[in-house]
Amino acid sequence: MAVADDNKIGLIPAIFLVAGSMIGSGVFMLPANLAAIGGIAIIGWVVTIIGSIALALVFAKHAALDPAAGGPYAYTRKAFGDYMGYQTNLVYWLANVVGNVGLAVAGLGYLSTFFPSLKDPLVMAIAQIAVIWLLAYANMLGPKIVGRVQSISTIFALLPIIGMALLGWFWFHGDTYMAGWNVSGTNSVSAVGMTLNFTLWAFIGVESASVSAAVVKNPTKNVPIATVVGVVLAAVCYILSSTAIMGIIPNKELIVSSAPFADAVRVAFGDGAAKVVALCAALGCLGSLAGWTLIVGQTAQAAANDGLFGNIFAKVNTKGVPAAGLAIVAAIMSLQVLATMSPTASEQFGKIASIAVIMTLLPYIYSSVALKVLSYKKISNGQYIFYTVVGLIAAIYSLCAMIGFRR
Repeated sequence: MAVADDNKIGLIPAIFLVAGSMIGSGVFMLPANLAAIGGIAIIGWVVTIIGSIALALVFAKHAALDPAAGGPYAYTRKAFGDYMGYQTNLVYWLANVVGNVGLAVAGLGYLSTFFPSLKDPLVMAIAQIAVIWLLAYANMLGPKIVGRVQSISTIFALLPIIGMALLGWFWFHGDTYMAGWNVSGTNSVSAVGMTLNFTLWAFIGVESASVSAAVVKNPTKNVPIATVVGVVLAAVCYILSSTAIMGIIPNKELIVSSAPFADAVRVAFGDGAAKVVALCAALGCLGSLAGWTLIVGQTAQAAANDGLFGNIFAKVNTKGVPAAGLAIVAAIMSLQVLATMSPTASEQFGKIASIAVIMTLLPYIYSSVALKVLSYKKISNGQYIFYTVVGLIAAIYSLCAMIGFRR
Protein backbone atom coordinates (compact mmCIF):
# COMPACT_ATOMS: atom_id res chain seq x y z
CA MET A 1 0.00 0.00 0.00
CA ALA A 2 1.61 3.27 -1.15
CA VAL A 3 1.68 6.39 0.98
CA ALA A 4 -0.96 8.91 -0.15
CA ASP A 5 0.35 12.19 -1.59
CA ASP A 6 -1.33 14.26 1.12
CA ASN A 7 0.61 12.27 3.73
CA LYS A 8 4.01 12.79 2.05
CA ILE A 9 6.59 15.41 3.03
CA GLY A 10 7.66 18.36 0.87
CA LEU A 11 11.05 19.97 0.15
CA ILE A 12 11.49 21.92 3.38
CA PRO A 13 10.63 18.96 5.66
CA ALA A 14 12.91 16.79 3.49
CA ILE A 15 15.79 19.25 4.02
CA PHE A 16 15.10 19.16 7.74
CA LEU A 17 14.98 15.36 7.56
CA VAL A 18 18.51 15.31 6.13
CA ALA A 19 19.92 18.11 8.28
CA GLY A 20 18.07 16.91 11.37
CA SER A 21 19.15 13.31 10.91
CA MET A 22 22.73 14.58 11.02
CA ILE A 23 22.61 17.63 13.29
CA GLY A 24 20.31 16.11 15.89
CA SER A 25 22.52 13.06 16.24
CA GLY A 26 25.89 14.20 15.09
CA VAL A 27 27.22 17.05 17.12
CA PHE A 28 25.82 17.22 20.63
CA MET A 29 27.99 14.51 22.20
CA LEU A 30 30.94 14.59 19.81
CA PRO A 31 33.03 17.35 21.45
CA ALA A 32 33.45 15.10 24.48
CA ASN A 33 34.39 12.07 22.37
CA LEU A 34 36.77 14.05 20.17
CA ALA A 35 38.43 15.62 23.22
CA ALA A 36 40.00 12.23 23.92
CA ILE A 37 41.92 12.72 20.65
CA GLY A 38 42.41 16.47 20.79
CA GLY A 39 41.97 19.72 18.88
CA ILE A 40 43.66 18.09 15.90
CA ALA A 41 40.15 16.81 15.20
CA ILE A 42 39.61 20.00 13.19
CA ILE A 43 41.66 18.41 10.40
CA GLY A 44 39.43 15.35 10.63
CA TRP A 45 36.40 17.61 10.28
CA VAL A 46 37.77 19.12 7.06
CA VAL A 47 38.50 15.68 5.60
CA THR A 48 35.07 14.44 6.63
CA ILE A 49 33.29 17.45 5.15
CA ILE A 50 34.98 16.85 1.79
CA GLY A 51 34.06 13.16 1.89
CA SER A 52 30.51 13.88 3.02
CA ILE A 53 29.89 16.41 0.26
CA ALA A 54 31.10 13.77 -2.22
CA LEU A 55 28.68 11.28 -0.65
CA ALA A 56 25.90 13.88 -0.79
CA LEU A 57 26.50 14.35 -4.52
CA VAL A 58 26.50 10.57 -5.02
CA PHE A 59 23.13 10.13 -3.34
CA ALA A 60 21.70 13.26 -4.94
CA LYS A 61 22.60 11.97 -8.42
CA HIS A 62 21.23 8.53 -7.61
CA ALA A 63 17.97 10.13 -6.57
CA ALA A 64 17.83 12.27 -9.71
CA LEU A 65 18.37 9.22 -11.94
CA ASP A 66 15.94 6.97 -10.09
CA PRO A 67 14.33 8.03 -6.78
CA ALA A 68 13.83 4.45 -5.62
CA ALA A 69 12.89 3.83 -1.99
CA GLY A 70 15.59 2.13 0.04
CA GLY A 71 18.58 4.36 -0.71
CA PRO A 72 21.89 2.41 -0.59
CA TYR A 73 20.03 -0.91 -0.76
CA ALA A 74 18.08 0.02 -3.90
CA TYR A 75 21.11 1.40 -5.73
CA THR A 76 23.37 -1.53 -4.88
CA ARG A 77 20.74 -4.09 -5.87
CA LYS A 78 20.13 -2.43 -9.24
CA ALA A 79 23.84 -2.22 -9.97
CA PHE A 80 25.10 -5.56 -8.64
CA GLY A 81 22.11 -7.87 -8.13
CA ASP A 82 20.08 -9.43 -5.34
CA TYR A 83 22.93 -10.85 -3.26
CA MET A 84 24.76 -7.53 -2.92
CA GLY A 85 21.44 -5.81 -2.37
CA TYR A 86 20.53 -8.18 0.43
CA GLN A 87 23.93 -7.76 2.06
CA THR A 88 23.73 -3.98 1.84
CA ASN A 89 20.25 -3.84 3.28
CA LEU A 90 21.07 -6.14 6.19
CA VAL A 91 24.24 -4.24 7.17
CA TYR A 92 22.64 -0.83 6.70
CA TRP A 93 19.55 -1.82 8.62
CA LEU A 94 21.56 -3.20 11.54
CA ALA A 95 23.78 -0.10 11.57
CA ASN A 96 20.74 2.13 11.89
CA VAL A 97 19.13 -0.02 14.55
CA VAL A 98 22.34 0.18 16.59
CA GLY A 99 22.94 3.86 15.84
CA ASN A 100 19.42 4.89 16.81
CA VAL A 101 20.13 3.88 20.38
CA GLY A 102 22.90 6.50 20.37
CA LEU A 103 20.32 9.19 19.65
CA ALA A 104 18.30 8.19 22.69
CA VAL A 105 21.48 8.19 24.79
CA ALA A 106 22.48 11.68 23.61
CA GLY A 107 19.01 13.17 24.08
CA LEU A 108 18.49 11.78 27.55
CA GLY A 109 22.07 12.62 28.48
CA TYR A 110 21.20 16.28 28.05
CA LEU A 111 17.94 15.83 29.95
CA SER A 112 19.97 14.66 32.95
CA THR A 113 20.49 18.40 33.57
CA PHE A 114 16.82 18.51 34.60
CA PHE A 115 16.46 14.96 35.89
CA PRO A 116 19.63 13.97 37.80
CA SER A 117 18.24 10.46 38.31
CA LEU A 118 19.03 9.82 34.62
CA LYS A 119 22.69 9.63 35.62
CA ASP A 120 21.86 6.27 37.17
CA PRO A 121 22.57 3.67 34.42
CA LEU A 122 19.42 1.62 35.17
CA VAL A 123 17.09 4.64 35.20
CA MET A 124 18.75 5.86 32.01
CA ALA A 125 18.16 2.51 30.33
CA ILE A 126 14.47 2.44 31.28
CA ALA A 127 14.02 5.99 29.98
CA GLN A 128 15.73 5.11 26.70
CA ILE A 129 13.43 2.15 26.15
CA ALA A 130 10.37 4.30 26.86
CA VAL A 131 11.47 6.95 24.35
CA ILE A 132 12.22 4.33 21.70
CA TRP A 133 8.72 2.86 21.91
CA LEU A 134 7.04 6.28 22.04
CA LEU A 135 8.73 7.41 18.82
CA ALA A 136 8.10 4.05 17.14
CA TYR A 137 4.40 4.60 17.83
CA ALA A 138 4.62 8.15 16.42
CA ASN A 139 6.04 6.68 13.21
CA MET A 140 3.17 4.22 13.01
CA LEU A 141 0.79 7.19 12.78
CA GLY A 142 2.34 8.25 9.44
CA PRO A 143 5.40 10.00 7.94
CA LYS A 144 3.71 13.40 7.87
CA ILE A 145 3.64 13.51 11.67
CA VAL A 146 7.29 12.48 11.84
CA GLY A 147 8.19 15.16 9.28
CA ARG A 148 6.59 17.81 11.48
CA VAL A 149 8.34 16.51 14.59
CA GLN A 150 11.66 16.48 12.71
CA SER A 151 11.21 20.02 11.40
CA ILE A 152 10.35 21.45 14.82
CA SER A 153 13.08 19.55 16.66
CA THR A 154 15.71 20.57 14.08
CA ILE A 155 14.86 24.23 14.69
CA PHE A 156 15.43 23.69 18.42
CA ALA A 157 18.66 21.81 17.68
CA LEU A 158 19.98 24.59 15.46
CA LEU A 159 19.60 27.27 18.14
CA PRO A 160 22.45 26.16 20.45
CA ILE A 161 24.62 24.96 17.54
CA ILE A 162 24.35 28.21 15.58
CA GLY A 163 24.63 30.20 18.81
CA MET A 164 27.84 28.40 19.74
CA ALA A 165 29.18 28.66 16.18
CA LEU A 166 28.68 32.45 16.16
CA LEU A 167 29.02 33.56 19.79
CA GLY A 168 31.19 30.85 21.35
CA TRP A 169 34.30 32.42 19.85
CA PHE A 170 34.03 35.36 22.29
CA TRP A 171 34.98 32.89 25.04
CA PHE A 172 37.41 30.88 22.94
CA HIS A 173 40.98 30.66 24.28
CA GLY A 174 43.72 29.57 21.91
CA ASP A 175 45.87 28.32 24.80
CA THR A 176 43.05 26.08 26.04
CA TYR A 177 42.54 24.70 22.57
CA MET A 178 46.21 24.07 21.82
CA ALA A 179 46.86 22.53 25.24
CA GLY A 180 44.75 19.61 24.10
CA TRP A 181 45.88 19.60 20.46
CA ASN A 182 46.87 15.91 20.33
CA VAL A 183 46.31 13.88 23.51
CA SER A 184 45.76 10.59 21.69
CA GLY A 185 49.28 9.30 22.36
CA THR A 186 49.81 8.67 18.64
CA ASN A 187 51.31 10.61 15.73
CA SER A 188 49.32 13.27 13.90
CA VAL A 189 48.31 11.08 10.92
CA SER A 190 46.99 8.35 13.19
CA ALA A 191 45.22 10.90 15.40
CA VAL A 192 43.42 12.41 12.41
CA GLY A 193 42.47 8.91 11.29
CA MET A 194 41.02 8.20 14.73
CA THR A 195 38.77 11.24 14.46
CA LEU A 196 37.21 10.08 11.19
CA ASN A 197 35.20 7.36 12.87
CA PHE A 198 33.55 9.96 15.10
CA THR A 199 33.27 12.86 12.67
CA LEU A 200 31.60 10.66 10.05
CA TRP A 201 28.95 9.83 12.64
CA ALA A 202 28.02 13.49 12.42
CA PHE A 203 27.21 13.10 8.73
CA ILE A 204 25.45 9.77 8.82
CA GLY A 205 22.08 10.72 7.45
CA VAL A 206 23.40 12.13 4.18
CA GLU A 207 21.34 9.44 2.46
CA SER A 208 18.19 9.86 4.56
CA ALA A 209 16.14 11.68 1.93
CA SER A 210 17.00 9.10 -0.75
CA VAL A 211 16.11 6.23 1.60
CA SER A 212 12.74 7.85 2.25
CA ALA A 213 12.09 8.81 -1.39
CA ALA A 214 8.79 6.92 -1.31
CA VAL A 215 7.37 9.39 1.22
CA VAL A 216 8.78 12.59 -0.36
CA LYS A 217 6.74 14.67 -2.78
CA ASN A 218 8.27 15.06 -6.26
CA PRO A 219 11.35 13.01 -5.23
CA THR A 220 13.24 13.45 -8.51
CA LYS A 221 13.56 17.17 -7.79
CA ASN A 222 13.25 17.42 -4.00
CA VAL A 223 15.51 14.58 -2.84
CA PRO A 224 18.72 15.85 -4.53
CA ILE A 225 18.13 19.42 -3.31
CA ALA A 226 17.36 18.27 0.23
CA THR A 227 20.47 16.07 0.31
CA VAL A 228 23.01 18.70 -0.74
CA VAL A 229 21.48 21.62 1.19
CA GLY A 230 21.18 19.48 4.33
CA VAL A 231 24.85 18.46 4.23
CA VAL A 232 26.14 22.00 3.65
CA LEU A 233 23.99 23.31 6.50
CA ALA A 234 25.29 20.65 8.87
CA ALA A 235 28.95 21.08 7.80
CA VAL A 236 29.08 24.79 8.61
CA CYS A 237 27.48 24.26 12.00
CA TYR A 238 29.75 21.36 12.97
CA ILE A 239 33.19 22.74 12.38
CA LEU A 240 32.48 26.14 13.97
CA SER A 241 30.64 24.95 17.06
CA SER A 242 32.78 21.95 18.00
CA THR A 243 36.04 23.89 17.60
CA ALA A 244 34.73 26.74 19.73
CA ILE A 245 33.82 24.35 22.54
CA MET A 246 37.32 22.84 22.55
CA GLY A 247 38.69 26.33 23.19
CA ILE A 248 36.23 27.07 25.99
CA ILE A 249 36.38 23.93 28.14
CA PRO A 250 39.76 22.49 29.22
CA ASN A 251 40.48 19.14 27.61
CA LYS A 252 40.35 17.00 30.77
CA GLU A 253 36.96 18.46 31.74
CA LEU A 254 35.55 18.11 28.24
CA ILE A 255 36.44 14.42 28.01
CA VAL A 256 34.12 13.53 30.93
CA SER A 257 31.27 15.88 29.98
CA SER A 258 27.82 14.37 29.41
CA ALA A 259 26.49 17.64 27.95
CA PRO A 260 29.37 19.55 26.29
CA PHE A 261 27.25 22.23 24.63
CA ALA A 262 25.43 23.01 27.86
CA ASP A 263 28.71 23.06 29.79
CA ALA A 264 30.24 25.50 27.30
CA VAL A 265 27.23 27.82 27.51
CA ARG A 266 27.37 27.62 31.29
CA VAL A 267 30.89 29.08 31.17
CA ALA A 268 29.68 31.94 28.98
CA PHE A 269 26.18 32.74 30.25
CA GLY A 270 25.55 30.80 33.46
CA ASP A 271 23.30 27.97 34.61
CA GLY A 272 20.04 29.36 33.22
CA ALA A 273 21.34 29.52 29.66
CA ALA A 274 22.93 26.10 30.05
CA LYS A 275 19.54 24.60 30.89
CA VAL A 276 17.96 26.17 27.81
CA VAL A 277 20.71 24.71 25.63
CA ALA A 278 20.35 21.32 27.29
CA LEU A 279 16.63 21.31 26.50
CA CYS A 280 17.21 22.33 22.86
CA ALA A 281 19.89 19.66 22.45
CA ALA A 282 17.65 16.99 23.96
CA LEU A 283 14.77 17.90 21.64
CA GLY A 284 17.12 17.86 18.64
CA CYS A 285 18.48 14.41 19.44
CA LEU A 286 15.07 12.88 20.16
CA GLY A 287 13.56 14.48 17.06
CA SER A 288 16.41 12.99 15.07
CA LEU A 289 15.55 9.59 16.55
CA ALA A 290 12.01 10.01 15.21
CA GLY A 291 13.37 10.63 11.71
CA TRP A 292 15.82 7.73 11.85
CA THR A 293 13.08 5.38 13.02
CA LEU A 294 11.22 6.32 9.82
CA ILE A 295 14.36 5.57 7.76
CA VAL A 296 14.88 2.16 9.37
CA GLY A 297 11.29 1.19 8.61
CA GLN A 298 11.53 2.38 4.99
CA THR A 299 14.76 0.54 4.13
CA ALA A 300 13.48 -2.73 5.59
CA GLN A 301 10.14 -2.35 3.79
CA ALA A 302 11.85 -1.67 0.45
CA ALA A 303 13.90 -4.88 0.73
CA ALA A 304 10.92 -6.90 1.96
CA ASN A 305 8.86 -5.74 -1.02
CA ASP A 306 11.59 -7.17 -3.25
CA GLY A 307 11.56 -10.49 -1.39
CA LEU A 308 15.00 -9.87 0.15
CA PHE A 309 13.91 -9.36 3.76
CA GLY A 310 11.32 -10.86 6.07
CA ASN A 311 7.74 -10.52 4.79
CA ILE A 312 6.64 -9.04 8.10
CA PHE A 313 8.63 -5.89 7.30
CA ALA A 314 6.49 -5.35 4.17
CA LYS A 315 3.18 -5.40 6.04
CA VAL A 316 1.70 -1.93 6.43
CA ASN A 317 -1.11 -0.38 8.43
CA THR A 318 -3.87 1.90 7.12
CA LYS A 319 -1.37 4.80 6.97
CA GLY A 320 0.90 2.82 4.63
CA VAL A 321 3.50 2.43 7.40
CA PRO A 322 5.29 -0.89 8.18
CA ALA A 323 4.05 -0.94 11.76
CA ALA A 324 5.03 -4.55 12.54
CA GLY A 325 8.56 -3.93 11.29
CA LEU A 326 8.83 -0.82 13.44
CA ALA A 327 7.75 -2.81 16.49
CA ILE A 328 10.48 -5.37 15.80
CA VAL A 329 13.03 -2.58 15.45
CA ALA A 330 11.92 -1.06 18.77
CA ALA A 331 12.27 -4.45 20.47
CA ILE A 332 15.81 -4.96 19.11
CA MET A 333 16.79 -1.43 20.12
CA SER A 334 15.49 -2.10 23.62
CA LEU A 335 17.79 -5.11 23.90
CA GLN A 336 20.66 -2.99 22.57
CA VAL A 337 20.04 -0.45 25.33
CA LEU A 338 20.49 -3.13 27.96
CA ALA A 339 23.58 -4.53 26.23
CA THR A 340 25.40 -1.16 26.10
CA MET A 341 24.60 0.21 29.56
CA SER A 342 27.60 2.25 30.75
CA PRO A 343 28.55 4.43 33.74
CA THR A 344 28.21 7.64 31.68
CA ALA A 345 26.17 8.74 28.68
CA SER A 346 29.33 9.84 26.89
CA GLU A 347 30.91 6.40 27.21
CA GLN A 348 27.77 4.61 26.03
CA PHE A 349 27.40 7.00 23.10
CA GLY A 350 31.02 6.45 22.04
CA LYS A 351 30.60 2.68 21.93
CA ILE A 352 27.41 2.86 19.88
CA ALA A 353 28.70 5.51 17.46
CA SER A 354 31.83 3.51 16.61
CA ILE A 355 29.87 0.34 15.83
CA ALA A 356 27.23 2.14 13.79
CA VAL A 357 29.72 4.08 11.66
CA ILE A 358 31.77 1.02 10.71
CA MET A 359 28.63 -0.85 9.65
CA THR A 360 27.33 2.10 7.62
CA LEU A 361 30.52 2.55 5.60
CA LEU A 362 30.10 -0.61 3.52
CA PRO A 363 26.74 0.50 2.04
CA TYR A 364 28.29 3.92 1.37
CA ILE A 365 31.15 2.34 -0.59
CA TYR A 366 28.75 0.15 -2.59
CA SER A 367 26.53 3.14 -3.39
CA SER A 368 29.51 5.20 -4.57
CA VAL A 369 30.65 2.47 -6.95
CA ALA A 370 27.07 1.76 -8.09
CA LEU A 371 26.71 5.32 -9.39
CA LYS A 372 29.26 4.63 -12.14
CA VAL A 373 27.29 1.56 -13.22
CA LEU A 374 23.80 3.05 -13.05
CA SER A 375 24.67 6.37 -14.69
CA TYR A 376 26.36 4.79 -17.72
CA LYS A 377 24.83 6.15 -20.95
CA LYS A 378 22.13 7.94 -18.92
CA ILE A 379 23.98 11.25 -18.56
CA SER A 380 26.35 13.27 -20.75
CA ASN A 381 30.02 12.29 -21.01
CA GLY A 382 31.09 15.35 -19.06
CA GLN A 383 28.72 14.56 -16.20
CA TYR A 384 29.69 10.90 -16.30
CA ILE A 385 33.37 11.74 -15.82
CA PHE A 386 32.55 14.23 -13.05
CA TYR A 387 30.36 11.80 -11.10
CA THR A 388 32.85 8.97 -11.61
CA VAL A 389 35.49 11.12 -9.88
CA VAL A 390 33.01 12.14 -7.16
CA GLY A 391 32.07 8.51 -6.57
CA LEU A 392 35.75 7.56 -6.36
CA ILE A 393 36.42 10.29 -3.76
CA ALA A 394 33.40 9.15 -1.74
CA ALA A 395 34.46 5.50 -1.88
CA ILE A 396 38.10 6.21 -0.95
CA TYR A 397 37.03 8.47 1.91
CA SER A 398 34.63 5.82 3.25
CA LEU A 399 37.36 3.17 3.06
CA CYS A 400 39.83 5.44 4.88
CA ALA A 401 37.25 6.12 7.59
CA MET A 402 36.70 2.37 7.95
CA ILE A 403 40.38 1.63 8.53
CA GLY A 404 40.98 4.90 10.38
CA PHE A 405 44.22 5.68 8.54
CA ARG A 406 45.85 3.39 11.12
CA ARG A 407 49.34 2.18 10.36
